[in-house]
Amino acid sequence: MQFDFHSTQSIIVERGGSAHLAKRIIERGGKSVLIVTDPGVLSAGLLNKALSQFKELALSLKVFSDVQADPPVSVIDSAVKLAQECKADFIVGFGGGSSMDVAKLVALLAPGKEKLADVYGIGMAKGPRLPLILVPTTAGTGSEVTTISIVTVSESEKKGVVSPKLLPDVALLDAELTLGLPPHITAATGIDAMVHAIEAFTTKRLKNPVSDCLAKEALRLLAGNLHAAVNVGDDIVVRENMLLGACLAGMAFTNAPVAGVHALAYPIGARFHVSHGLSNALMLGPVMRFNIAQAHVMYAQLGQIIKPGLQGSTTEQASQLADYLGGLVGSLGLPKRLLEVGITSNDIDQLASDAMLQTRLLQNSPREIALTDANALYREAL
Repeated sequence: MQFDFHSTQSIIVERGGSAHLAKRIIERGGKSVLIVTDPGVLSAGLLNKALSQFKELALSLKVFSDVQADPPVSVIDSAVKLAQECKADFIVGFGGGSSMDVAKLVALLAPGKEKLADVYGIGMAKGPRLPLILVPTTAGTGSEVTTISIVTVSESEKKGVVSPKLLPDVALLDAELTLGLPPHITAATGIDAMVHAIEAFTTKRLKNPVSDCLAKEALRLLAGNLHAAVNVGDDIVVRENMLLGACLAGMAFTNAPVAGVHALAYPIGARFHVSHGLSNALMLGPVMRFNIAQAHVMYAQLGQIIKPGLQGSTTEQASQLADYLGGLVGSLGLPKRLLEVGITSNDIDQLASDAMLQTRLLQNSPREIALTDANALYREAL
């Protein structure tokens, strides 16, 4: 047995901890800070407590709040330029996966040693990077503990920068930041986190005992709290369990990479601007059913965590699990079919062609996905 396992140096779980962000940065030697976030986080007031301490401690601060979902190269370039102009020596990513992904790349690129075009792919980013703290405001991507940043490079394609250099110095999990999250975002990001754990556990490449343990515990937390988080929303214990579950799933999949669900989800997000979590949720059932012949034993193991009491052979349990997870979108009030997000049968051939570009992800699928398979999977989800 041989494997490498990478994760964030320090993970802090603290309700209300984001209010002490400035103090933590000063303790780590920071003098000029750039916070990378999005307009929604800013308008929701999630940064207010943190900003008060920056002012109180007279810590130099700039806020870049122009992050958008599925961030394009132009957003990253603008954020890097601002970091350089204000001579930032510390970067904070504060928000969902997109804000954290942009912050990682700003920390990497602001020193001026590397260019974005040169670091796409696995292990191309060498550093050094600026000190970095990531503060998630959704329980979804797990970006605070992953070696990956995703960039939208064209209308139809996303590329990943994958390197341990992108891991932050600190991941700060403050469940209070997720209390106001709307039900539909809670649902989509929660399913996204579950997909991370499921694909990490069943990946063809780099599956290992540590990521397996993390994936299973992530699913216990996520499956056990998702409906309560969506339906109640203001239960801090439930929200904290979701946030930790998403974090553990992130730790799992950054070491045991995701596969077919993500490969087919990316073109949906890139072309139709459907959120990443919902794109994954819509493709989860079809891809799981496609994989059953090769992955039924693993799916059955996960089924006893997600839906305890499943009966029958491992193949039957896997099929029941795929049907249950495929139906989650509907039970949580999300769109159930691709048609409901504006995709028609006329779009399927293009989506399938786009998905074939995701070779970094497709190589991890327990069952090989060819162009005709991708086409059929999209049609099943239609």
